[in-house]
Amino acid sequence: MPAFARQLAAERPDEVALRDATRAMTWAEVGDVLDRVATRLLATDLGPKRRIAVFAENANETALAHLGGLLGGASTVPVNFHLTADETAYILGDSESRIVFVGPETLERGLAAARQAGVATVVAWGVPPTDGVVQWDDWIAEVDPVDPPDDTAPLPNLLYTSGTTGLPKGTELPPTMFAGGGTMAEHLEALKKNRFAAFGTHLVVGPMYHTGPLSGMRLLVAGIPSVILAKFDAEGTLRAIDDYRTESAVMVPTHFVRLLALPDEVKARYDVSSMRLVAHTGASCPVDVKRAMIEWWGPIFTDAYGASEVGTTCSITSEEWLAHPGSVGRAIPPFEALVIGDDDQELPPNTEGRLYFRDTTGRGIVYPNDPAKTAAAHIAPGVFTLGEIGYVDDDGYVYITDRFSDMVVSGGVNIYPAEAEQVLVQHPEVADVACIGVPHPEMGEELKALVIARDPSAPPEPAELIAFCRERLSHYKCPRTVEIVTDLGRNTMGKINKRKLRAPYWDTAG
Repeated sequence: MPAFARQLAAERPDEVALRDATRAMTWAEVGDVLDRVATRLLATDLGPKRRIAVFAENANETALAHLGGLLGGASTVPVNFHLTADETAYILGDSESRIVFVGPETLERGLAAARQAGVATVVAWGVPPTDGVVQWDDWIAEVDPVDPPDDTAPLPNLLYTSGTTGLPKGTELPPTMFAGGGTMAEHLEALKKNRFAAFGTHLVVGPMYHTGPLSGMRLLVAGIPSVILAKFDAEGTLRAIDDYRTESAVMVPTHFVRLLALPDEVKARYDVSSMRLVAHTGASCPVDVKRAMIEWWGPIFTDAYGASEVGTTCSITSEEWLAHPGSVGRAIPPFEALVIGDDDQELPPNTEGRLYFRDTTGRGIVYPNDPAKTAAAHIAPGVFTLGEIGYVDDDGYVYITDRFSDMVVSGGVNIYPAEAEQVLVQHPEVADVACIGVPHPEMGEELKALVIARDPSAPPEPAELIAFCRERLSHYKCPRTVEIVTDLGRNTMGKINKRKLRAPYWDTAG
């Protein structure tokens, strides 16, 4: 078994290493499964890019497929388990994955996607015998496990963002988020230097197709026990913290909103004093929400502002935030923050403009199969934007004030309106459509469709348009509300000013 698991199995034979809602596994059990997964993958032709996809809800097996893939020299592709079969098939094909792992919730869609994309091997857990599917237990049993070699090169994950033009874009987990190293031995040593590795049991709260939970789950191979929640539930999260004395987690502001909304008697029922570090990502956290969480859990929060494409660009501790409320922190190496005006020149401190970051390594954002999108994210080599507006104060602290990209962040999830727009405009009663982000008290934003009816005297029903979209796209990508309008303000070039469309909703939000 891997050296870390062998050592921990000897030192702490009864300690639970990995736990989900159905099963607790010791270090010896985890090590045996990782050996088997890695051995199978090392002996499998995974193509030149050595990619495998994991299309499953949170579970022990989801983590073990990713980690066994890491130890077996594979680049694992976490696929959003909300996606349709067609959406999943595109990712399987674009990533050149040779195996797809699925759970009971994704079996039907995963099998259909694999057939469409020409992926020959589908491995599933928790499902009855199914044609075209290899059972997880059988797949790992059909091998004599050997210790994974220490000199295997670790390969970063390939993650997919939604596309501004409707197709997802793949981006490798950047060096700031992937421990790297020339060999697996070097990689595992680097993982032990992760800030979370200084603490005890890690709680995986969010879905492991997101960068934060995915990176937190990887702590297992640094010797940190993990508790995996199948889905976020506010009281269930408090119960898990209390029951298993977890010490760290990655969350998003929507999690905080839902935790704070619990009745006081429920919150008082659970002891959360074991928690020592919570990183939050996904969106800027409202000031009142952040302050309330610090008052409840203590100054254990670190805002990690950034994106999957580049990792964390800014960071701020609770103590710093209390002195600079609302800030997402100062830029951290290798990044430098700068604010650009309409003339593409850098602006002085305390002046609002387009927020950019200079990657001093020169890398910036890289979309491997999309050089056009890579170029569009940069204003100069290594100088990129995440599509937001803000300013930097005299002390170097960054504040986000708005967004100039079309992207909507709802509950920490990135949604690109182009996908829903391209579906809705196909409806026979829709002449034109624009989707925008509007305020939502719990999710931060939600997607709204502004629709021009083909026949203004008989406009389509909003519920019908939402249902039409949901039949063709994952539900989270579809608008939650629809408003019939008479004009979208398209200019002579056919472009829409989304900021202008959004403004009335945000101006009246508070």
